[in-house]
Amino acid sequence: MQTVAPDLGRRAAEANAKFLVALAVMVFLAAGTLAYWQGWLFVAHFAAWAAGTSIYFYYRDPALLEKRMRGGPAAETEPVQKRIQIFTSIVMVALIIVSVLDYRFHWSAVPLWAVIAGNLLIAAGFLFVVIVLRENTFASATIEVSEGQKVVSTGPYAFVRHPMYAGVLPLASGIPLALASVWGLLFVPLIFAGLILRLLDEEGQLRRNLPGYEDYCLKVRYRLFPGIW
Repeated sequence: MQTVAPDLGRRAAEANAKFLVALAVMVFLAAGTLAYWQGWLFVAHFAAWAAGTSIYFYYRDPALLEKRMRGGPAAETEPVQKRIQIFTSIVMVALIIVSVLDYRFHWSAVPLWAVIAGNLLIAAGFLFVVIVLRENTFASATIEVSEGQKVVSTGPYAFVRHPMYAGVLPLASGIPLALASVWGLLFVPLIFAGLILRLLDEEGQLRRNLPGYEDYCLKVRYRLFPGIW
């Protein structure tokens, strides 16, 4: 049985609380009003998935949760990954803010069904990421090869080499729609570009430093989309 750090639960709860506050402040400051039901639904939905994922892995795989909590540009050790993470973080914040401003100033009209579809995409993205994390206990939030790490080739990894990045795409695509925006979708290709740069650099490191990964790449040909790339 894995040993759980005594303060892991507290730190995870604090991180989720800070995330919820930051997300709510960003959304409702940009909206200029609290009368924004799409914003309330998005914040509650997104935060619930984030907190629920933390709780699930706190009991299932606390070592993974510990690794996943050490993320972001500051946690990266490679300069190129720091730059990629900074770029992706800026784009994600811009995606949310522009989406909210779109709602505020009525730049586009988004029907109810599209808002619901956006939330379903967010749920699908989170769920797929959880499935990937269940399969790969080595899935750190930073690019690294940890001691004792092995190549994972089961579950989603039997079809593509970077399934977690594939899960981020529906999640990011759902955010603008959930916030009642069309213009926010323009930032999704930039998120995709950041993911491509990150996974290509990650793949190079894994080929060099993880025994068996080169053979895995020969077996599983596609990086993100089966039959495409």
